Amino acid sequence: MKIALIAMSGIRVCDAELLRLGLTLPGFVERSKTIASLPSLGLLTLAALTPAKHNVQYIEIPNLSEIDGIPMKCDLAAISSYTAQIGEAYELAGRYRAAGIPVVMGGPHVTALPKEAAEYCDAVVIGEGEPVWPGLLDDVKKHRLKDTYDARPYDYDLADSPIPAFGLLDIDKYNRLTVQTSRGCPHKCEFCAGSILLTDKYKQKPAKKVIAEIDRILEIWKHPFIEFADDNSFVNKAYWKELLTALRGKKFRWFAETDLSISEDEALLELMRQSGCAQVLIGLESPIETGLTGLEIRSDWKRKRFPHYKDAIRAIQSHGIAVNGCFVIGLDGHTPAIFDQISDFVRAAELYEVQVTIQTAFPGTPLYDRLEKEGRILEPANWNKCTLFDVNYRPSGMSAKELTDGFRNFVVKLYGDEFTSWRRNTFKNYLRKHSQERGILS
Repeated sequence: MKIALIAMSGIRVCDAELLRLGLTLPGFVERSKTIASLPSLGLLTLAALTPAKHNVQYIEIPNLSEIDGIPMKCDLAAISSYTAQIGEAYELAGRYRAAGIPVVMGGPHVTALPKEAAEYCDAVVIGEGEPVWPGLLDDVKKHRLKDTYDARPYDYDLADSPIPAFGLLDIDKYNRLTVQTSRGCPHKCEFCAGSILLTDKYKQKPAKKVIAEIDRILEIWKHPFIEFADDNSFVNKAYWKELLTALRGKKFRWFAETDLSISEDEALLELMRQSGCAQVLIGLESPIETGLTGLEIRSDWKRKRFPHYKDAIRAIQSHGIAVNGCFVIGLDGHTPAIFDQISDFVRAAELYEVQVTIQTAFPGTPLYDRLEKEGRILEPANWNKCTLFDVNYRPSGMSAKELTDGFRNFVVKLYGDEFTSWRRNTFKNYLRKHSQERGILS
């Protein structure tokens, strides 16, 4: 069979004014472009699980205008999409089906709303794709495709995960590739639309598997930049100490998402630096304690650590590892003062990088369910607004317009040349001073 694996990629923004501003604010779109350019690790993994007798083509569609140039001759089209792109994914699925080609769809949005997705395709995959993919391919070949492939009854072990088919990629198109060491996160934040939608367990891939994937990347890219595609990489610190010890000496730099607990482990931070860690992205979420109350379903983990936020950031950055602090604007308890509060925090903590997004209610999350019950979803089922930069709910401490307008004005200040230069220079000066002090002490 000829199989087309199609990733709906690219960043979407409905707010035309914000989009216009983004074109002139490189700092604002830098992380967005990075995310948009990341290949679909899920589809590359399915490609690796596909028997060699099949012909597999990996395709990325960054925007709707490029759909017209997509090859239509295949025996199966498998489409993966996030919520903001799902309308385009449905349109593409319709084109394939009109041509008589069966379509299967998966990903977080499809897992959250399988009945909706089933209206636009021939089969939906709920949850993780790996355990059901081989059987699905066999069903396609025998012309008995089921309408639903539910992976939730399977207890899929990441030890069985193959090396993703990185060879399908044109490496020159990417500034980094992704490697996954785990799925899930123990914190269970109310708004999270990450891998916890695909699995209700925290899973860790064996270190030797991760090393094999990195070695494969090194075969096709001399000095790569790798992003660990985990919701929270350093949950198991003993695992990471073993892994990073093995990765020392390999010529690559890397990035990961984590929480502030790494600041408490000096040995781990030193291993991170030695193995090539350039930056970590940490969900601080709020510069004030009020916004952190009730953020996590199981415990107020971040609220309890809030008094130590700034010291933790300094501890991490003192090792030459830049912190990208993430703030979710519009949490319950946030007022229009939140924008100045973030600015003040960034300066006080001397953050190297900042990522700000608008709280977004994604389908399938506890946040969406709560806001829907409270009657605060502004446009139910308008998934185009699930971009992280558009307002799709009614905030509690300000109006939707105040949030929208305030966000626009804030990104101009935050990502303007003056503030961006201050953050970069402050980090360099701090690092230089700290390095000198460590040298004197040693």
